[in-house]
Amino acid sequence: MTAKPTAGQSILETVKTIVYALLIAGVFRTLFFQPFWIPSGSMKETLFIGDFLFVNKMAYGYSYASCPSVRIGAIGLNIDAEDICGFLDSDNSRLLGSDPERGDVVVFRHPVSGTDYIKRLIGLPGDKIQMKEGVLFINGEAVGLEDAGNFEEAMAPQGPQRSYPRCENQPVGQGGTCLKSRQIETLPGGNKHVILNIGRQTSDHTGVFHVPEGHFFFMGDNRDNSSDSRLAQTAGGVGFVPLENLIGRADRIMFSSSGRSMLFFWTWRSDRYFKGIN
Repeated sequence: MTAKPTAGQSILETVKTIVYALLIAGVFRTLFFQPFWIPSGSMKETLFIGDFLFVNKMAYGYSYASCPSVRIGAIGLNIDAEDICGFLDSDNSRLLGSDPERGDVVVFRHPVSGTDYIKRLIGLPGDKIQMKEGVLFINGEAVGLEDAGNFEEAMAPQGPQRSYPRCENQPVGQGGTCLKSRQIETLPGGNKHVILNIGRQTSDHTGVFHVPEGHFFFMGDNRDNSSDSRLAQTAGGVGFVPLENLIGRADRIMFSSSGRSMLFFWTWRSDRYFKGIN
């Protein structure tokens, strides 16, 4: 006859199960895939606010940035990746590393704030990057551009921050149609992707950026609504991103919510399930 477990034993077993589950989840997130929810419109139309995806951490190997950060403001929990794996943050190298390719959509840690960003990889080590009249130049050559009509979206609050889109046809009233110029950009190597423009601004005219060895240059596809490597870190931008700050490559959207929370399943976009990221 088997002895019936006591209440204390049952609680202990439950705690052990939870701890084991958290450990397994932590190992899985550290080594293989990290969930990421798109918080801003800087990568439209490639990525929308509310897209939920998993970042492939195996793509570029591992560094201190591969360890997860755990931030839960409601209970004051703030454990940074450096707190766990800071001992690896030293020589800008990676374990089992593979070189990222120009055109990859990459999640990385901001070199100063430690916040996770997602942008497109534009400049490789040694490259010279410049914007002239809104056109991207890489090593003195203009990238291929093809006009592709307009990108349209409703002038309505988006995501948990309830932010409104910026439009080329401003002013646009609530519920109206917000337009942005749409082009197909072709990078050296053949990567093709959509970029959006609102109008000429400072970030469309820059000096030449010389990408240092061991660093990368990133830009958002929504060119006039992106804080990226065109701005220095001291000016609210990203600047050059070290190799060790790369977290992984974004390959596929799992699902997408147009509402305030990804838990609001009735707001999920039916056309974005398992959509590949180009």
